[in-house]
Amino acid sequence: PGFLNSFDALNANAMLFLIGLGLGDVKDITLRGLELVKRSEKVYLEMYTAILMCDAQTLSEFYGKTVQVADREFVESGCEAMLEEARHIDVAFLVVGDPFAATTHSDLFLRARQMGTQVQVVHNASIMTAIGATGLQMYRFGQTETVVFFTEEWRPESFYDRIEENRRMNLHTLCLLDLKVKEQSIENL
Repeated sequence: PGFLNSFDALNANAMLFLIGLGLGDVKDITLRGLELVKRSEKVYLEMYTAILMCDAQTLSEFYGKTVQVADREFVESGCEAMLEEARHIDVAFLVVGDPFAATTHSDLFLRARQMGTQVQVVHNASIMTAIGATGLQMYRFGQTETVVFFTEEWRPESFYDRIEENRRMNLHTLCLLDLKVKEQSIENL
């Protein structure tokens, strides 16, 4: 009581870093993000909510660190071990775009905080800000909508309602297209 043993003192600053990689390639990471990746003992890469223009091997070579790919199953239902690791060592979780552009990453942030894991976020460019390259003003966009993959049995039309709602208010709609990076069959969906 009254003091920390050396193991606890070393781990008092352990952290989960949610690091945005931007939208392009390996060089779009911020300098702060790069420093934190190099400091981390473990590095994970989530690439199922967006596609980066390079692969995990290219990132590994650039960072000088092994980069483990984290698929949908890992992030949504199997990441507790990673969150626990981040209570004892620095862990970098790399995200295409910005960490808070996808609800998946917001959920990961909240789960980490609930477990008592310290979290730092490094923001970067995302599709939500890059939309300005179209020449359309960001303040003229209504709610964003995701257009999911259709199957023979499932063809939801709910996204039409949001587009129409935005149109009635004279607002643009950013439509995100669902990605199926790993889920190439109905069974894997």
